[in-house]
Amino acid sequence: MAAAQKKNTYTAAEVAELQTTIRQQQAEIDTLKKKLDHMNEILLNAQRARFGQSSEKKTYVLSEDQICLFNEAEQVQDHKAEEPTEETFTVKAHARKKKRTIAELAKNLPVEEIILQLPESKLNCSKCGGTFRLIGKKLVRRELIIIPQQEKILEYYSCTYACDKCEKDTGFAHILTTQAPAALMKHSLASPSTVADVIIKKYVDGLPLARQEKIWARQGVELSRATLANWVIQCTQTWLKPLYRHMKQALLEDTVIHADETTVQVLKEDGKAATSESRMWVYASGEGSKKPIRIFEYQPDRSGKRPANFLKDFGGYLVTDGYAGYNQVANVTHCGCWAHARRKWREAMPDGATVKTSKAAVGYRYCTKLFTLDGKTSYVLPKTRNEYRQNVVRPLLEEYFCWLKTVHPEKGSKLEDAVRYSLNQEHQLTAFLDSPEVPISNNLAENAIRPFVVGRKNWLFCDSVKGAESSAIVYSIVETAKANNLEPYDYLLMVLSLLPSERKSPSHEVLERLMPWHPNVQEREVLRKRKK
Repeated sequence: MAAAQKKNTYTAAEVAELQTTIRQQQAEIDTLKKKLDHMNEILLNAQRARFGQSSEKKTYVLSEDQICLFNEAEQVQDHKAEEPTEETFTVKAHARKKKRTIAELAKNLPVEEIILQLPESKLNCSKCGGTFRLIGKKLVRRELIIIPQQEKILEYYSCTYACDKCEKDTGFAHILTTQAPAALMKHSLASPSTVADVIIKKYVDGLPLARQEKIWARQGVELSRATLANWVIQCTQTWLKPLYRHMKQALLEDTVIHADETTVQVLKEDGKAATSESRMWVYASGEGSKKPIRIFEYQPDRSGKRPANFLKDFGGYLVTDGYAGYNQVANVTHCGCWAHARRKWREAMPDGATVKTSKAAVGYRYCTKLFTLDGKTSYVLPKTRNEYRQNVVRPLLEEYFCWLKTVHPEKGSKLEDAVRYSLNQEHQLTAFLDSPEVPISNNLAENAIRPFVVGRKNWLFCDSVKGAESSAIVYSIVETAKANNLEPYDYLLMVLSLLPSERKSPSHEVLERLMPWHPNVQEREVLRKRKK
């Protein structure tokens, strides 16, 4: 049979069908290419997160006037360049980091001298039979020693006194009995120092109660983690909660508040599985506030009604990220975060991006320039800062948002995310221009919530809602103390020592005197440091 002849003529219907198939295949190819580009972006950002530079202050993005370090020699080579001589060669002066001496490291530690003297039996001279006398001493070395933590039981005995004269004259003795200081917890061995130590180890040092239980056991004290948890929760709810509420009220009276949130897992929560996520919110006063405050609040979800309820009595500037839930907060001026905007551009940049080859690099450069300009006003008067922002920063932002409207990214790309974030947040991102007290980023809140995130890596979850609420209160107390340059343990020890004498309803005046920023508390900290 003869070979089939190759078909070289097609009907109009067949041509149309082939063209349709080609268009469908091309559309499918384009879709797959976009998916591949999107997956490459995700992979690149994952590699950056794991292996790349963590700081967002600088990145290796080349502008049009920069050269690549790998081919620098070829680009800048000049055969006519003169060789430097001793007269023309100078080294720019720079301050080397001074290595700390042992004396500087130990200047705040008590010193005990060990005098290596000869025993009396060896003070006789073997040559003449005379007696040696001490003529001097020389420092041989220094050692840092550790004195293990000590535990002891304090037993309080009240004494009863009787007046002999009253009994002789009337037949009835006048009786006086001394009163013991108020107990931190009734029918418990817990003391202010013990509870403060347990709290600080867990919430500041990230040491879970299970590990603390083992440490106590090694020291010969059998304290179960259930007992430790009971101490923390009961003391928090009884003594620290009034402080927490007072701090919250002071925060709501401030001009600027930063807000952020992160996840937390609570095992025993009604209506939710143990594996579900709840939220820990943080609210912080502005960087220029006279009352540095950090307030944590536990909530079962991320609903916008949570910050709306917390901030219902606040009417100032609210600095947040781009989460839409914050829009439910009424009667505030919403301010955006340029650190998040810059982060979006960074995520959209391919490897080797330059301002000539990448729109994302251009956007990133705009954000970096904004941080540089605004950083120059960190230590100037509010009036000067406001004038600088209006005359220098505002034109840069106007240029930036005009440029944004010329960028047309592919749908679903990281570049589209970066463009959309800035355009959708334009009003919030420019709100800082109206007040010199408002910063250009929400980094303060992110730094405030970081101790909780770090601690969560150690204790992993909260057992109950009450435990999560107690954690929020404790973090608020210790982080506010740290924000006011106080040693958390000493502050907590002072609070737990004084509040039991005020019963369960301390007055406003008492709570105000216990605030970390109060002059009496600050003076107490100064005296403590001097004693050391």
